[in-house]
Amino acid sequence: MTQTKAGAVEPILRMRRIGKQFPGVVALAGVDLDVRPGEVHGLVGENGAGKSTLMKILSGAYQADTGEIQVDGETIAKPNPLGMIGRGVAVIYQEMMQARHLTVAENLFLGRLPRTGLGTVDWQSAVRQSAEVMTRLGFAVDPRARLDTLSVAQRQMVEIAKALSRDARLVILDEPSAVLGGSELDKLFAVIRRLSAAGVALIYISHRLHEVFAVCDVVTVLRDGSVVGTRPVADIDAATIIRMMVGRQLSDVFPERNRQPGDTVLSARGLTRPGVLRDIDIDVRAGEILGVCGMAGSGRTELLRALVGADAAACRSYRLNGTEGRPANPRAAIARGILLLPEDRKTEGCFLPQSVAFNITVSRLSVLMQRGMLNEARERDVVGQLVRQLGIRTPEAGTRISNLSGGNQQKCMLARSLNADCAILLIDEPTRGVDVGAKREIYQLLAMLADRQHTAIIIVSSELPEILGLCDRVVVMRDGMVAARFDHDEATEELIVAAAVGEPAAKAA
Repeated sequence: MTQTKAGAVEPILRMRRIGKQFPGVVALAGVDLDVRPGEVHGLVGENGAGKSTLMKILSGAYQADTGEIQVDGETIAKPNPLGMIGRGVAVIYQEMMQARHLTVAENLFLGRLPRTGLGTVDWQSAVRQSAEVMTRLGFAVDPRARLDTLSVAQRQMVEIAKALSRDARLVILDEPSAVLGGSELDKLFAVIRRLSAAGVALIYISHRLHEVFAVCDVVTVLRDGSVVGTRPVADIDAATIIRMMVGRQLSDVFPERNRQPGDTVLSARGLTRPGVLRDIDIDVRAGEILGVCGMAGSGRTELLRALVGADAAACRSYRLNGTEGRPANPRAAIARGILLLPEDRKTEGCFLPQSVAFNITVSRLSVLMQRGMLNEARERDVVGQLVRQLGIRTPEAGTRISNLSGGNQQKCMLARSLNADCAILLIDEPTRGVDVGAKREIYQLLAMLADRQHTAIIIVSSELPEILGLCDRVVVMRDGMVAARFDHDEATEELIVAAAVGEPAAKAA
């Protein structure tokens, strides 16, 4: 981490008294923010705290109702996206906007490809300039490679390179680690430190506080549209940041474990998918939470998909709720009492254009039908009960689920599993993109499902504290195989990581 520049140089960015209201909602209330050259400035807060709105105002996508923005001491009267790019401000969003059928060089210089004296595209210059930018980042990739041949991490580096090619001096990274594995995250941090050393200012938005401590110099905490405080990371700890974020102390993040698991409800032997999964044995009992972890690419997600028939796989035996045979597809799995909540809520989990009510009841619409028509009164009763039971924050059941925060979208997915009356729930990254307060609520809901409903739950998570705090047993995967198994009382972060990377300290599978 670079040494903080606070007080040493004038800020490249000053935001003063920034206010923004939407109908019925105060999104920002007099926010001040300074960012200095070479500084990595963390921005944290719960979902709805105002982080995204503030950055959209900075990028020119939104107009502030009150306040002013200064870049290099000059007040920007009416910021707009092109004007802010021209002033050296670049935003790299979690969901990247890229032309994947084009090359790296074409994406870097999209709309501004260098020209020859005859007015034709100077491809040689485009490739050379692209290579120069990549060298500045310490990132090796062929500028002539198509984006659709690159990994997500590599495409993210291309976005950073695009910002540098436009001479960006302030780069905003919005949840950059959400799609990265451990080694990829290390590479991202190396690039951030390289940019910081070159005098580029960065705003790093993240829910993961350990990342803030790893790479940021300063952190600003937002709550309910206001700045709670700005501190050097060297002068603050995670517990203090959490208290600032949520306005209360989360002394018990994970619910107390007092479960008594019952009989085995799912048992698979020799689960195999060529090149992905190799001879996996797995069991889960009623009322048990089983954690599955491992490095990116270890086969965690693929295991869940194979268990519900979403992907083709072979196995020696598969017993589900006393019945032999693997489900042919996810619909058949639901009919047999097993439901998968996928990692990517927006594309695979939620029906974004549809209402909260539809998203909750879609897995079991048949019980709400009467003479071929939806019984709306019965639907209101079912949805209303689940919304209250799970504490889903929504104006009404008819609200589009796309208007809800990530945490409340995930609660709707849990409500779907309750409505489906499934005995087994598979959930991939249950708290990805969810703020600290909502995480705690989701942990409580999962524990309630296991404790009171005796639901068998298999969780895939990249967050080891989540695995250790919530799960009764842990399965560690590596290269498509089970590398180790631990009971709750013997599992530690050190043992899990050792198993995930192939170190000998791990307990054998």
